[in-house]
Amino acid sequence: MFSKIEINGIIEVVTGMHIGGSSAFAAIGVVDSPVIRDTLTDMPIIPGSSLKGKMRTLLTKKYSDGLPPQNADEDDERIKRLFGAGGKKAITSRVLFSDMILYNMEELKKFGLTSATEVKFENSINRQTAVANPRQIERVIRGSEFSFSIIYNVTSKQEILEDMETLSDGFKLMEYDYIGGNGSRGYGKIKFKNINIKTVIGNVEDSILNQCKELFKEV
Repeated sequence: MFSKIEINGIIEVVTGMHIGGSSAFAAIGVVDSPVIRDTLTDMPIIPGSSLKGKMRTLLTKKYSDGLPPQNADEDDERIKRLFGAGGKKAITSRVLFSDMILYNMEELKKFGLTSATEVKFENSINRQTAVANPRQIERVIRGSEFSFSIIYNVTSKQEILEDMETLSDGFKLMEYDYIGGNGSRGYGKIKFKNINIKTVIGNVEDSILNQCKELFKEV
């Protein structure tokens, strides 16, 4: 059974988000830690790898009886089946995460904004000398929205609903955590909106697809 199901929707940035790009060639006086951007449009992006990696980490914690495994090959079978695993018995990931590019810049301009990002000043304090070490961190502003698309490769009809339940758990966990850096300082809170699930390749029974949609209604 070869089919593909697409899960798409919107990620809204609830608090300033920092997913870092390269500052290797930054000039003196500019932002110390810039966000990662799309080369073509210069708009901020959320790399698919960032969302996939954080979601897998959170699910690993949830599905572990004790401390999360140090080796990905020891993850719960539900996680390895979805996100893949290496080792002697390599498992191909069933989910494909695309990079997400900011798409509501025109809407943000209506509020008088000229940039999709802001610069926040942070200080680290030397405990011995009490001297502050200031730095400038670029953040994607709250209210920014990114369209996302996740492709799920159907390889077993019997496992679709369990896989979708795992993904739904991942979505919920993400909303109560953060993406990017400095989450303990309030950065990177997001929420998912307008989630839609549809078959894009092959055929999946409507009854199964409707159950999948129900799983994501609570997100």
